[in-house]
Amino acid sequence: MDWREEGILIGVRRYGESSVIIEVFFENRGRHLGVVRGGVSKKLTPMLQLGNQLDAHWKARLEEHLGSFSVDLVKSRASSIMMDRVALSGLSSICGLLNFSLPERESHSLLYKKTFELLDSITFKKKWLTDYLSWEITLLEELGFGLNLSSCVVTGALDNLKYISPKSGGAVSLEAAGDWSKRLLPLPNCLRGFDEGIEDLIEGLLVTGYFLENKVVASLGQKVIPGSRSRFIELIKKLTI
Repeated sequence: MDWREEGILIGVRRYGESSVIIEVFFENRGRHLGVVRGGVSKKLTPMLQLGNQLDAHWKARLEEHLGSFSVDLVKSRASSIMMDRVALSGLSSICGLLNFSLPERESHSLLYKKTFELLDSITFKKKWLTDYLSWEITLLEELGFGLNLSSCVVTGALDNLKYISPKSGGAVSLEAAGDWSKRLLPLPNCLRGFDEGIEDLIEGLLVTGYFLENKVVASLGQKVIPGSRSRFIELIKKLTI
């Protein structure tokens, strides 16, 4: 068995004395693992950095085997943002969440495209923090926990949407919330498509974080949200000081 495809490196761990196991996110093959022989060498280590775009050739005797990768560098992302703590932390959070949440060998084409675009925005130092929030919303949708924020989940109203149901992920209007408002999550303006600055963005990330913690984690059993995400949020908070 063998195939070749371009993908995003999202995980690396040591395997034996000189090899590593890498996790690559492919458009058509999803999250796929394989061994890279000599992966700790001076030649391969700079290539095997999180977020890098790789041309990967996978081989195995049987499809269900772990298999091995031979790789060539297509695009280096981490090296271009090494001095930007926020960008580097954002890249680490993206890779950590993909590694944590995606099942193996299951295609998520839309999420791959969104990830590719976001990583390039970070690399080219474009305005990307709002895009990161949008990416987490796409991740939730791909995992089956999408948010429905276009109308009130109770009445169907399109106006005065102020809250989110923690159970359904649907928007709730001020009128429909009534006495239940304290049990609902706030609906930040950034989740409705309005750019209201860093503090509102942080509120949006707290909302997506709630669903990652309470929906995704619950569906995955013993897994926990990677610490790279919380560290990224803390760095963003410092931007408001």
